[in-house]
Amino acid sequence: MSEAGSSLAALVRAAAQRDPDAPAVVAGDRRLTWAELDAAADRVAAGYTGRGLASGDRVAVQLPNGLDWLRAVLGALRAGLVVVPVNTAYTDPELEHVLTDSGASLLVAPGERDSLAGVPVCPGPPEADGPAAGVPDDPDALAFLCYTSGTTGRPRGAMLTSGALHANQQQCLAMDPPPVRSDDRVLLVLPLFHVYGLNAGFGLVAATGACAVLLETFDPRTSLAVMAGEQVTAVPGAPPMYQAWLAAADAAGGDAELRRGFAAVRIASAGAAPLPQDVWTAMRERAGITVWEGYGLTEAAPVVASTLATGRAKPACIGGPVPGLELALRDTASVGALTVDPPEGGASEDDDSSDGDEGPGEIWVRGPNLFAGYWPDGADGPDAEGWLGTGDLAYRDADGDLHLVDRRSDLILVSGFNVYPAEVERVLDQHPAVVESAVIGVPDQRTGAAVRAVVVLVPGERLTVEDLQAHAGRSLARYKVPASVHFLGSLPHSLTGKVSRARLRELGLSEAPDAVPAESAAGAGSAAGG
Repeated sequence: MSEAGSSLAALVRAAAQRDPDAPAVVAGDRRLTWAELDAAADRVAAGYTGRGLASGDRVAVQLPNGLDWLRAVLGALRAGLVVVPVNTAYTDPELEHVLTDSGASLLVAPGERDSLAGVPVCPGPPEADGPAAGVPDDPDALAFLCYTSGTTGRPRGAMLTSGALHANQQQCLAMDPPPVRSDDRVLLVLPLFHVYGLNAGFGLVAATGACAVLLETFDPRTSLAVMAGEQVTAVPGAPPMYQAWLAAADAAGGDAELRRGFAAVRIASAGAAPLPQDVWTAMRERAGITVWEGYGLTEAAPVVASTLATGRAKPACIGGPVPGLELALRDTASVGALTVDPPEGGASEDDDSSDGDEGPGEIWVRGPNLFAGYWPDGADGPDAEGWLGTGDLAYRDADGDLHLVDRRSDLILVSGFNVYPAEVERVLDQHPAVVESAVIGVPDQRTGAAVRAVVVLVPGERLTVEDLQAHAGRSLARYKVPASVHFLGSLPHSLTGKVSRARLRELGLSEAPDAVPAESAAGAGSAAGG
């Protein structure tokens, strides 16, 4: 995307010039117009410059949803800096890896410490007076380093350019109906440090000049009240949110609050994890709203497919690719394309579809929204022809709509956040009572998947689930901490000596917790905790 005014910082400036007094952000009692948000970004940009930061420097931002997050990020972009959004649940060891790997020059995070891992800490976005800043708008310029688990088992920085982010905004807005319109009031309770909340949330708000209704944390009853009071019209969400809203209605003994909250909502969507079919149906029947499901990944900035793209709302379905994105299902054995959709939709000459289901195959994508590879050298980015393998398997139904099947890798998707087993295993193996561990995913109604640890103890040692969780929690974010633990006398290994997670799955250890037998074939028990 090469047109002027496409960077996120430029979109905010454009909205301020187009309609300066229009509401941009509602955050509790605080409200900013687009002109006020634009001016705030300028002051923070001057603050970063005053601290000696120069164009291309990385600034890590670990703040909760709110005006401070927007000011910190927009000011950094306005100053030509690269933003490294950090999960607010990260522990110091996780944060230190991100700071060290990215070479961050500054960390913006609440607290009283002066530095971490040698990086200066600023408790909030810095401010200074000065003339209105220029707006960097090179579509090829690196804008965000979004850390996500990669094949190494350590989070890697996905390099997202301004052009890639804007391309995905345009792809989403080309759907009919679009997920955000200029007159929308958009609920933003998805974490802004995640690319879903960042670009499919605030990015679309900035691109359209809509209004963001920001919530720092998600509480089902509080959010429903805010939605009703602020007349929210668009809700980008994740499966746990819809499940929590339904559960809150059950606890209240009726759907009155649920229906009031969604009364003004014209469009609701779900992503980050598969939406259970019963939740999709319940939202339609009880809240009077159809949830349009989608699929994406950090490396695609992030939206890849949606039922909005096909106009066919179906449960347990991700629809078709967004306009302007090519998508292929490739045979995982031969790596040959099974089906290909051209950017404008419709039949492809390479499409050997029939009247029945097709696949499963691995999802490969090509388009202007793809990342530039992993920091710092662009490793493992799109191939020479621009294609990127996602590692996710899907099939097409008779209508041509996509349905996710499984992940090709061992990555565990917990509420939309990647958990790589090797990272968790390294922490578990540091416990003096643990000989060896393996981590696999198990189905979870609330989060889509949960982390299960399979652990071998030192002979004679005893260790409770709670003790192991407490040990893991000192180094890992909560969503990475094992939700259940299965103790075995030994782990299966491959001929090369690696633990065979596939064999653990064959033993039934990746089944839902309540389906795991109390005693395994090896004579050890399993338990869930926390």
